[in-house]
Amino acid sequence: MNKIFLILSMLSAPLFFSQEKAELKIENNKNIEKPLNLTTKQIKLYNGRFLEFINALKSSDHAVMEGLLADNAKKVVTDDVYKKLAADINTGKKFEIIKTGYKPLMNGSNYPMIQYKYADDKSSVPNEVITAVFENDGKILGIKPFKKMK
Repeated sequence: MNKIFLILSMLSAPLFFSQEKAELKIENNKNIEKPLNLTTKQIKLYNGRFLEFINALKSSDHAVMEGLLADNAKKVVTDDVYKKLAADINTGKKFEIIKTGYKPLMNGSNYPMIQYKYADDKSSVPNEVITAVFENDGKILGIKPFKKMK
């Protein structure tokens, strides 16, 4: 009999000590709805800034490149990063926009983004894609070249 009471008390104890939360409210102020595509005015601004950066990269003008970067990007960009970008991006070719929109980052915020390919690449899936992420004021937050592996 004692064993039965012990077993019943062990099974019923979690029921007596459990609590019920009546209402659950989740707040996320960072997810503000953004349109899926950029306006033509935004594309013109961001594309112009990207092309200015590419011209400065071609001539190795660090002062102009620094002026086009966002404050957060200036903290992490070094001369080695500029050299790597100059090696990975063919600055002598023309660029063509293939995609525009917003890129979500790990902190939960969305930033304007434009993806480019080289104009002479006529394949349906480009071999090289360059993604440029901008702040809303047009400053460059990051540029990432990507080459398709064979």
